[in-house]
This record gives sequence, structure tokens and C-alpha cells, in this order.
Amino acid sequence: MPARIVDASFITSASRVEEAPAEGVGEVVFLGRSNVGKSSLLNSLTHRKNLAKRSATPGKTRLINYFEVVYKDDEADQKYTVHFVDLPGFGYAKVSKSMKNEWQKSLNFFIKNRRTIRLFVHLRDARHPDEPIDDDVKNYISGFIQPDQCYLEVFTKSDKLKQKEMAKILREHPDALLVSNLKKRGIERLESLIFDIVIRGAACR
Repeated sequence: MPARIVDASFITSASRVEEAPAEGVGEVVFLGRSNVGKSSLLNSLTHRKNLAKRSATPGKTRLINYFEVVYKDDEADQKYTVHFVDLPGFGYAKVSKSMKNEWQKSLNFFIKNRRTIRLFVHLRDARHPDEPIDDDVKNYISGFIQPDQCYLEVFTKSDKLKQKEMAKILREHPDALLVSNLKKRGIERLESLIFDIVIRGAACR
């Protein structure tokens, strides 16, 4: 693989958009329903077991977490820095309606106004590929995404599916990627895609 992740470290957690790191480095936003396997995927991608902490309680994480990720392009013998942004999971959080509204307003502002976001990685559970809430998120992002930003659907936990079921997902979502942390399926492909889009400026799929 010409470009690979060689280092990753936690930067900060932000409870408000104002606490986010200064804009500058290209960012990859990971979003998805609670319990979709977001932390596990981030750990697999960065080759770090505990970079992203997994919560035993779905929906508990209510912070925006930032990670500095270093890619090495072996062909050019150069290193590049990307920021991975882990957004709070949606769908399960047991909190008051007013608190949930505050998060949504804050995240809505962040997603729409953060100019350094280059790629939205929307994680969907391959075992439940047709959840209305995921379709709503897809439609929501498509409503404001900028020409210099990309959107990628990634179906997690694909090791739980039969070949026929995986083929059906790809027929209905031809630009999507199927991944499995357990079998390491699709991880290297996603690693390369992120580099191509964020660093090389490749066209979206």
C-alpha cells in the first residue's frame, strides 16, 4: 500500500464547538448510531488497540473527540497529518430532551460550518442496513455538503452477514464500503480512500 497510517494520538475532547482545535488540518468526521462499532473501527484503522475508548453504555459519549493521525506515503517518502473527528453516537442516548436539543444544535453548527472537513464517514450497521435514522442522516448531509467535501457510507460488522446479504447491500449502495473489524475486511481499503480524498484531493466515489 503506497500510503498507510504510521502514528495516531488523542488531541482533545470538546463539549462545545468553541473548544475544537483551530482549523487548518484536513478532517475526517466519523458519525453513526450508537453501538455501530465506531470506536472499534477507529482503533483498527489507526492500528491502536485503545486509541478510541469503547463505552459499555450506548449513547454515553457526548463529546467530540479529536485524533491526530499521521500517514506515510512510502512512494514519496513523506508524512502527512490528518485529523479524525469522532462525533457522539446518535439514537440511544438516555438524556433529557433539552440536553439532546443542545447537542443537536451544537453538532449541527459544527458539521455545517467546519470548513476543514474533507470527508464524512457515515457508519451503518450491516445487520440493519435500512434503518430510517441512517437514511435521515444521509439525506441531512446531502442537503448541505460542499463541492470540496465527500460522503462515504461504511457498513460495519459485515462478518455477521452471508455473501448474498453483502451483495444486496452493495447493489442498493454501490458506492459503499463493507468492513469488519474482526476479519479486518475493508480496513486497508478505507485507510487508502481517506488518504486519497483528504491528502491527494481525489474525487469522491
